[in-house]
Amino acid sequence: MIDGKMEHAFSIEMKPKKHVKHISLSDEPYEHVLFEGALGELEELSMVKSAVLEVRGANGILRIDLSGDELRKMLFQKKEAQ
Repeated sequence: MIDGKMEHAFSIEMKPKKHVKHISLSDEPYEHVLFEGALGELEELSMVKSAVLEVRGANGILRIDLSGDELRKMLFQKKEAQ
């Protein structure tokens, strides 16, 4: 938690590195980090231990520290705004 805000960790696991399109890291303190790739055809969307959203594709897996409650809240807020 930073400045009273919840941080959400993430990981990206790519099976063959040929599906990684671009990685950009900067030595400058305020520059962004960019990771681009292709997860491929989506195979599964699941919650791991009720705390991690996992998006599984043919070429890799994206995981983000996000509870089911937080996900539902964000989806509900998005619907209300439309």
